[in-house]
Amino acid sequence: MNFLKTTALLALMGAMAVPAMAQQRTLKLFTDASDPAPKAAFEELVKGFEAENPDVTVEVNTFDHEGYKTAIRNFLTADSPDLANWYAGNRMAPFVNAGQFTDVSDVWKENGLNDSLGSALQSMTIDGKQWGVPYTYYQWGIYYNKDLYKKAGLEVPETWDAFIANCKTFQEMGVDCLTTGTKALWPAAGIFDYLDLRTNGYEFHMQLTNGEIAWTDERVRNVFAEWAKVLPYTTRNVAAIDWQDAVSNIVQGKAANYVMGNFAVATFKDGGMTDDSLGFMDFPTINPDIPRAEEAPTDTIHIPAGAKNKADAKKFLAYIARADVQTKMNDTLGQLPINKNASVGDDPFLQQGFEVLSTAEGGIAQFFDRDAPARMAKAGMEGFQEFMAYPDRLDTILERLEKMRQRVYKN
Repeated sequence: MNFLKTTALLALMGAMAVPAMAQQRTLKLFTDASDPAPKAAFEELVKGFEAENPDVTVEVNTFDHEGYKTAIRNFLTADSPDLANWYAGNRMAPFVNAGQFTDVSDVWKENGLNDSLGSALQSMTIDGKQWGVPYTYYQWGIYYNKDLYKKAGLEVPETWDAFIANCKTFQEMGVDCLTTGTKALWPAAGIFDYLDLRTNGYEFHMQLTNGEIAWTDERVRNVFAEWAKVLPYTTRNVAAIDWQDAVSNIVQGKAANYVMGNFAVATFKDGGMTDDSLGFMDFPTINPDIPRAEEAPTDTIHIPAGAKNKADAKKFLAYIARADVQTKMNDTLGQLPINKNASVGDDPFLQQGFEVLSTAEGGIAQFFDRDAPARMAKAGMEGFQEFMAYPDRLDTILERLEKMRQRVYKN
């Protein structure tokens, strides 16, 4: 009898285990986090989420960067995952407009993300709804040689007029006030973006990159007018050098300022600069009446419209939005958390960047070649490069860009 009872009990336990096992759920995450640091960050992220949600298994499929750009267009229309990483702003707009991303405004509302992720709210919002969750970004701004500023007896400028006044002093010292390297085109876009954001503001910038404003508009000309002020004090022949060459100009004391992203700090330090010799400043104010917007390429996670497990996908978004999770993830990435309640390590440039971006009431732009379609971005950056060498060609450049706008956006 005992044997029979034991057998019956085991059979009952086995029958009970079947539905319990059936409760284990799967989330499929597709990502291009193939570099060592991002890959490690995502592995930690998934491990932490599974520990808090033992009934969910996250399956990660990692693509290389270039392959992912093609893959996402395919898998969003075919065998869709439950989660996919991408980028904010106009880069996510085509997928939103095509109905391929899920509205996750409920995740934002239920978790108070309008406040904690407030600096990125505008870049995640289309038609008044939020379409994903941002988890990391990094600041752009002006990196400068502290020793040159000290030698010149100059203060870090808060306004563009003060910046240009400093340029005159640097010129007298035989130093380029501003350096860059536009051989790869994109560094010039950083200068244009900041001049546009400080002259016209975030909404104008987004309308311009979205094809809603003519390049011959007087407000666009105003941006180039501000740019023209600094060209006499800018390193010559920047179209012939890469961005790393311009770093050397700062390191060697040949130039004082460089508009660049925070990823360049490692290159500055590889050249011998330290926290004592390298400084960072927010781009100076041009129009004080315009709310301060910043340039910060932002990585995001989205739920495809064809996701099969949207309930757990939304749990995942809520998880990656948390301050503690973003703190840990960005410590591995070496970038900045977006959650304003997260913490940043001892790196002074990340600390400055976190403060600048967390308090950007005007919005967060993504960078010209992320906010504009590829053809328009390339034409625009070619125009910026040409303007730096031949400012007298501005009319021709703007007319060419306007023709491209009309082709790209079919206005």
